[in-house]
Amino acid sequence: MLSIITQITEEIRELIKDDPVRPEIPLEQRINDHSKIYVLKDDGTGQASAVVCVKFLPKIPESVDELLNTVNGSTTAVFYTIWSYAQGAGRSLIEQAQMQIQQERPEVTTFVTLSPKTEMARRFHHKNGAVTYRENADSVNYLYKYPD
Repeated sequence: MLSIITQITEEIRELIKDDPVRPEIPLEQRINDHSKIYVLKDDGTGQASAVVCVKFLPKIPESVDELLNTVNGSTTAVFYTIWSYAQGAGRSLIEQAQMQIQQERPEVTTFVTLSPKTEMARRFHHKNGAVTYRENADSVNYLYKYPD
């Protein structure tokens, strides 16, 4: 089950503490009109299986500073952090979030990451259908195919 977090709750505060990629980004930057948190929950237990934070921008950012300080837009969905609690849940979450975004925001035509320059990130994104779009000074943008 996919949940879209629209307000700050104690549950989301606890989940964000587990962010291994961008823990420095304040919760208020993650939930607003141009930023969403998507949580994949186990159908049986209701527990979080994976979490992804997404910001909607007019272009692909090259850095966290650019991610946080670019004037908000809506043509590009930037997946800037993801973590999972269950094997395979990250891939499922990316797919479900893309489909949900496509339904809610038809103006979004680009799905991209702002990922750390790590082998783990590269393997994860390539394994899940993304291609390397651009290597930046401190990050890599992986481009995902627009969902069918």
